Amino acid sequence: MEQGNDTQLSEFFLLGFSENQPQIQPLIFGLFLSMYLVTVFGNLLIIMAIAVDSHLHTPMYIFLSNLSFVDICFTSTTVPKMLVNIQTQSKVITYAGCITQMYFLLLFSGLDIFLLTVMAYDRYVAICHPLHYMIIMNTRRCGLLILACWIIGILNSLLHSFLVLRLSFCTNLEIPHFFCELNQVVHHACSDTSLNDMVIYITAMLLAVGPLSGILYSYSKIVSSIRAISSAQGKYKAFSTCASHLSVVSLFYCTLLGVYLSSAVTQNPHATATASLMYTVVTPMLNPFIYSLRNKDIKKALKILLGSVTRRGPIDSPS
Repeated sequence: MEQGNDTQLSEFFLLGFSENQPQIQPLIFGLFLSMYLVTVFGNLLIIMAIAVDSHLHTPMYIFLSNLSFVDICFTSTTVPKMLVNIQTQSKVITYAGCITQMYFLLLFSGLDIFLLTVMAYDRYVAICHPLHYMIIMNTRRCGLLILACWIIGILNSLLHSFLVLRLSFCTNLEIPHFFCELNQVVHHACSDTSLNDMVIYITAMLLAVGPLSGILYSYSKIVSSIRAISSAQGKYKAFSTCASHLSVVSLFYCTLLGVYLSSAVTQNPHATATASLMYTVVTPMLNPFIYSLRNKDIKKALKILLGSVTRRGPIDSPS
């Protein structure tokens, strides 16, 4: 076929996990639907618990509620489309749909990284500068930090999306994934992708390695401050305030690293797709459990929230 710029006529085929095994598609549908519902309701509970408990209207929990909202959006970018494709037995996604999905994937994955970095900074200030915490992490600064996360995320997503829009796609393309992943889309183009590859590499270094360095620096200072505390109880109390965040950061970066190591080691694209499932679906699903199980304040707020709902039940029901 002659190469051209009729990209609006292109369609992509998301092959997913079971291209040659249609008999297990109902099992995959049930599994992903369950995981999606758990992710949405779990993160919604975290947001509502923080909203109803005035004691949790602090920087740490404001950032956590934003992270929960982003996790809902992140999962909603991929899973519903995949569920529709399984149910309709269709693997097609339009060119416009693919670019849109890719944009929001880049946006919310970037926001995850930036918010985790901001939360690490918040824990650093709380433990290393406790007397100045409320002065440093005031409402205005918290708002500016969240706004900066969104601005950087939007600009990064727009940059990659506009660079993909300039590419030509000559025919219907098969993507061995369950969503439109940036590298997969770019490397299926007919035109020159050297600019896209360079920008992907540079932004990956700036937006992945940079925040990770900030997180590692924050925790190096936190560890030093905790070691300086004389009492064992004081050390435990200080560490417990950042244990949940450290668990989420470790889960996110370890799964993200696993995806790229698996893609570098193996040439099997389905193995890479399975590995990417961890940070796109499993991690957002586990985050509410990590914070609710390891955080006494969240546990207390959830009990208050669920208790108020239970008490209102009999009142709202017909007599």
